[in-house]
Amino acid sequence: MSLSSVSARLTLLALLSASTFYCFYESRRLRKLKLSLQNPKPDRSVSKPKLFFVSQTGTSKALAQRLFDLLAINDLAFDLVDPKDYEPEDLPKETLVLIVASTWEDGKAPASAKFFANWLAESADDFRVGSLLLSNCNFAVFGVGSGAYGATFNSVARDFSKQMRAMGAREVLPVWEGDVDSGDVDEVFDAWSVKVVGFLKHGGVVENGGGEVLVSESDGESVADDEDSEEEEGGDEGSEIVDVEDIAGKVPSRKKAVAVAETNGKLNGKKDMVTPAIRASLEKQGYKIIGSHSGVKICRWTKSQLRGRGGCYKHSFYGIESHRCMEATPSLACANKCVFCWRHHTNPVGKSWQWKMDDPLEIVNSAIDLHTNMIKQMKGVPGVTLERLMEGLSPRHCALSLVGEPIMYPEINTLVDELHRRRISTFLVTNAQFPEKIEMLRPVTQLYVSVDAATKDSLKAIDRPLFGDFWERFIDSLKALREKQQRTVYRLTLVKGWNTEDIDAYSKLFSIGKPDFVEIKGVTYCGTSATSKLTMENVPWHSDVKAFSEALAQRSQGEYEVACEHVHSCCVLLAKTDKFKVNGKWFTWIDYEKFHNLVASRKPFSSMDYMAATPSWAVYGAEEGGFDPGQSRYKKERRHKSSTD
Repeated sequence: MSLSSVSARLTLLALLSASTFYCFYESRRLRKLKLSLQNPKPDRSVSKPKLFFVSQTGTSKALAQRLFDLLAINDLAFDLVDPKDYEPEDLPKETLVLIVASTWEDGKAPASAKFFANWLAESADDFRVGSLLLSNCNFAVFGVGSGAYGATFNSVARDFSKQMRAMGAREVLPVWEGDVDSGDVDEVFDAWSVKVVGFLKHGGVVENGGGEVLVSESDGESVADDEDSEEEEGGDEGSEIVDVEDIAGKVPSRKKAVAVAETNGKLNGKKDMVTPAIRASLEKQGYKIIGSHSGVKICRWTKSQLRGRGGCYKHSFYGIESHRCMEATPSLACANKCVFCWRHHTNPVGKSWQWKMDDPLEIVNSAIDLHTNMIKQMKGVPGVTLERLMEGLSPRHCALSLVGEPIMYPEINTLVDELHRRRISTFLVTNAQFPEKIEMLRPVTQLYVSVDAATKDSLKAIDRPLFGDFWERFIDSLKALREKQQRTVYRLTLVKGWNTEDIDAYSKLFSIGKPDFVEIKGVTYCGTSATSKLTMENVPWHSDVKAFSEALAQRSQGEYEVACEHVHSCCVLLAKTDKFKVNGKWFTWIDYEKFHNLVASRKPFSSMDYMAATPSWAVYGAEEGGFDPGQSRYKKERRHKSSTD
């Protein structure tokens, strides 16, 4: 026999042996779940299956806890695990893993799961690891993300699935994905949870006569994978699965849940911006929802001035009548997810208008009707006089800054024109991500651009923008602002520990947009939530805001000076000296009647054409601290527990 023939036979025998071993190994692998689930005589040397949550804001953690409780009700014992407390090297020992994974910035895993995610990625790409490292492991992944991020939507969940399969793990259910912007994450997750329990109890995990728990070896297809299965249509009457709501009946499948979500509220191929879940959340916070994408809410300063207890900083800086101000927005959606968001990200997000659109006249009419109804409820409240109540029922100002990005609304110009036609002034705030919209915007009374940070890295960290080219959009927005002839404002929100150290960088931005004014305000603490980890430690004192403002004015070398302050709001105003300081006197207030006359004339005009003198009590350093002496100062009596209580 030739040497080549011997070599060929040896090679063939090796391949046959390897094939036989693999088949035996695969069969044994599929039976190992009996050591993890429903074992009447548990093996103490084997740990329980793992339910991981990869979470940043707490959404995935909350969902995982719900699944954990559902599994427990169904007598399926799992460990609920935060990846930061887990050693990835132990993953090859696991027989069953469920993962609820969020995607964070740039399609990456949250910081708490960074090591876990890196280990999976590096191991999957390492040829030395091989494709059998996780061959003992069965797994399923549910992704939680924001569809507005486009290509990186749920990339962490998808990557986990791909990487675990590359190392030999068996995916018992395909990746399911929840979109936090769609409002149906809970519904889709509950449907997935039922699939998981159904697989573990009946599809992939079954009990034999001896009470052992075995994995079904039916070519990898499970009951849960079949969209037309009996479980889908109502299930076996003898099923022992306890429902997600325990008594509420079957949760719809993912196919049905997605279908409902996609068709709910659609009109002419466009969906409502405000889903039922988002609507319920915003209404709980006191918003009045207008149509399918707008909202209005009464401000606490409106109530305060109705009661004669003082107006907001815009009253001190610009002379608006706070009790006649309507706070509204024609777009509840935003292109950022700022860390200091007052609404804790309960509003939708998006990079472009993708929803059905309401008529601007209907929005204005509804906003005024809803606003005046809220004003009427102030009748009889202590301090509210009939005169002020009647004035409040006729709004003269509209702050288009309630929530979201008003400039996204395609008919924003028509809406602004309608407000001006009714002689209602407009203060519009944009988050500096839509420069082309700023360019196209017709004159408003005062146009704001939020300047939440002075450098690319800090802006990304604070605003958490959806756009990949967010910095370029930000700079272009400042350039577009510079071309406006009406009053323009940079609005800075100071968050201690985040953006209070970049004074030089902020001053360099002045030359780009050349704003008329710079508002500098301490962040408002709205409570810690799953979406914001800010605490009172991040809220600057008024003295901090003053020091920052004075330093910023000094950097401008006389181009800007500190003009006004409103101590109660922890807010300071810088103004351009060559425009608004005339013969040593500030003219930051607005002649609103003159503004409306100028708009009606349809002739070009500038910010200096409708300025008015600032009263002495509003000027920086005045004894009143920006509080209108015509109002009655009211201080709440705060009682704190003593150490002896």
